[in-house]
Amino acid sequence: MNPYIKFPPQSSMWITFFLSCLLSFLHHGSSSSSSVSPVMSTNNLLDTLDGFQNYTGISHFRLLNRRKLGDCLNPNPYIEIDVSPKSALEDDQMVTVTVSGVLLPSKSDWVGMISPSHADVDVCPQNLLLYKQTGDFSDLPLLCHYPVKAQYVSNDPGYIGCKKKECKKFDQRGKCLVTTCSASITFHVINIRTSIQFVFFGAGFQAPCVLAKSSILEFANPHKPLYGHLSSVDSTGTSMRLTWVSGDKNPQQVQYMNGKSETSRVTTFSQDNMCTSGLPSPAKDFGWHDPGYIHSAIMTGLKPLTGFSYRYGSNSAGWSARINFKTPPSGGSDELKFLAFGDMGKAPRDASVEHYIQPGSITVVQAMADEVSSGNADSIFHIGDISYATGFLVEWDFFLNLISPVASKLSYMTAIGNHERDYVNSGSIYITPDSGGECGVPYESYFPMPTPAKDKPWYSIEQGSVHFVVISTEHDWSKSSEQYQWMSKDMASVDRSRTPWVIFTGHRPMYSSCGSVDPRFLLQVEPLLLTNKVDLVLFGHVHNYERTCAVYRNQCKAMPKKGADGVDTYDNNNYEAPVHAIIGMAGFKLDSFPPKAGRWSISRISEFGYARVHTTKTQLDFEFVNAYTKKVEDRFRIIRS
Repeated sequence: MNPYIKFPPQSSMWITFFLSCLLSFLHHGSSSSSSVSPVMSTNNLLDTLDGFQNYTGISHFRLLNRRKLGDCLNPNPYIEIDVSPKSALEDDQMVTVTVSGVLLPSKSDWVGMISPSHADVDVCPQNLLLYKQTGDFSDLPLLCHYPVKAQYVSNDPGYIGCKKKECKKFDQRGKCLVTTCSASITFHVINIRTSIQFVFFGAGFQAPCVLAKSSILEFANPHKPLYGHLSSVDSTGTSMRLTWVSGDKNPQQVQYMNGKSETSRVTTFSQDNMCTSGLPSPAKDFGWHDPGYIHSAIMTGLKPLTGFSYRYGSNSAGWSARINFKTPPSGGSDELKFLAFGDMGKAPRDASVEHYIQPGSITVVQAMADEVSSGNADSIFHIGDISYATGFLVEWDFFLNLISPVASKLSYMTAIGNHERDYVNSGSIYITPDSGGECGVPYESYFPMPTPAKDKPWYSIEQGSVHFVVISTEHDWSKSSEQYQWMSKDMASVDRSRTPWVIFTGHRPMYSSCGSVDPRFLLQVEPLLLTNKVDLVLFGHVHNYERTCAVYRNQCKAMPKKGADGVDTYDNNNYEAPVHAIIGMAGFKLDSFPPKAGRWSISRISEFGYARVHTTKTQLDFEFVNAYTKKVEDRFRIIRS
C-alpha cells in the first residue's frame, strides 16, 4: 500500500539530484572537516529515505563498490554444508540443510538459497540505506544477486549451545582435541527450473563472508509443467483459459472433457523487457530470475456452472495430475457465488526471511480452498497487488504455487495494482517505482485477462446476475483517456434486466479512513458510478476492511437499515449512490485505523480475510470472512425488485 504521490515532470532530475546528495553523504560522511560539505545530516537523510518506504525502486548504489566475497577470517578446515535428501529435487518438497564442523557458533551465521547456482553472490555493503526504497524493512542479505530465501542457522535451537557435537581431532591417547558443532534447518523448495545451491555465510546480512557451499542441486524435471491456473475469456461460461509455467519452450497441451485437447501458445519475457531508469531496478538487476516459459490454452465447448477435469503438459516434458474444476455461471443467469480480495502476496512455508513477506496469505488461501472444496464458490476476483514480487522474479513461482489449490479449480480473475505496474517513465499514471521494474510485464504474462490490448489491463465480464467492471487505477483514468471512454461506454451498455448488479472494481480506493486516496481519481471517475447506478465498489490497496454508507462526494446519500435478521440492508429500489468496500486484507501486514474515521464509514476491521458474495437477481449478500476463525466479521445486503 502506497501513499498517493506523483512526482513532478522533472522527477528524473529530482531523483538524480537526491542520489547525488546521498552519494556525497555516503562518501564524505557528516563531519564538518570533510573537504566536501555534508549535504544533509544523518537524521535528515533517514527522514528523506522514510519518504520512500513503500517503494520498490533501487538506486545505483546496488552497483557501486562490488567486491568478491572472500572466505571468512580464520578459515576453518572442518566446516561443511550438506543437503538431504541427496536425490534430484522434486517439484515441491522440504529439504534439510546441515552445517557441521563449526568451531564457534554465532547468531550471525546464516544459509542462503541461491538460484541459479552460478549467480553472483558478491556483497554490496553500500546498499544498507538504499535498500529501504524497496519497501522492505526486514534485516535482509545485501548481496548483489538476491538469494531466493535465507535462514539464520540459529533456527536450530541447539546450534548456539552446541548441543550437537562431534570430535574432529584426537591425540595419540584418543582424547578429543577439537570439538565442533552442527545444526540442521529446513527449507521449502519448489521447482523453479534452474539449479540451486545453499551457501553458508558468516558475519550476518550486512557484510557476509562465505564459510562453505553445498553441491549444486538440480530439479528432477526442470521442464515439468506446473502452477496451472484458470481464467474466464468471456461471459458465456463455456470457455476457460488455462495458463501454466514450464521450462519447456515447445508447445504443450491441455487435455479435457474425455479426449478433447488444445495446444498451448508459448510466451516468455527477459531482462530486456524489464523497466529501468537512472535507478537500476531489481527486475533488471539483482532480482532477476528466468521465468521459463508461460503456456496458455483455451478450453472450449464447456457448459456453464458444470464440473470437468483436465491435465496439461506433454509426453516429453511430463504431465500434471488430473485436476477437477468448475466453470462459472453464464452472464444473465440467476445466481453467482464469488470470493474477492486484494493485496495477498505470499509467505514462506519455512522459517526463511524473504523480500516482502505477506503474513496472512497462507491462511487466507487455505480458508478459501476450503470454500472451493465445499462448492461454496463459483469464481474468484483478486483486485491488485498480486504476488508482491516487485522485481524479485522468482517470487512469482512461489505465489503461483501458493494459489494453486484455488486458482486451478475456479476462474481466477485479476486486476492490476501498483506493485505490478508502477515505475518511473513507463506509462503508469503514478510514477513511483512500486513494481520494482516489472512494469506489468510478468503480471500480464502470468494472468492474461480478456483485455482490449497489451498494457490496457481493463475489461468487463458477466457472471450470473453480475456485470463486473474491472479497471486499472494505475493507467490514465482522466476524462480524456481511452480507459475513461471505455468505462463510460461499457457501463452505459449494461442490460440491467439481464445482469441487474453492476460491481465496479480496481485497486486504489476512492474512500478510506486511512488515507491513500487520490482526490483526482474521485473527482474524475466517481460521477460515472452514480450516472450508471453502480451498486457495489470493491477496492484494495489499503490493508484492512472498511465499508461505507451509500456514498457520493464524501456525503452519505443513504444509510442501510436493519433487516428482520439484523443484517444491514441497502435498498436500491430507491437508488442513491454506490456502497464501497475496501478488501485489501488478504495477506499484507494489516493497517490499523486512525482514531477518527470518515463520516461515511460504517464498518472497519483490521483482520486477515476475504469477501464472500452471493447474488441472485434481486439480492446481493456480502460477508467479510475472518480467515483465521472462519467467522463472518461483517455482513450486509443490497436488495432490488
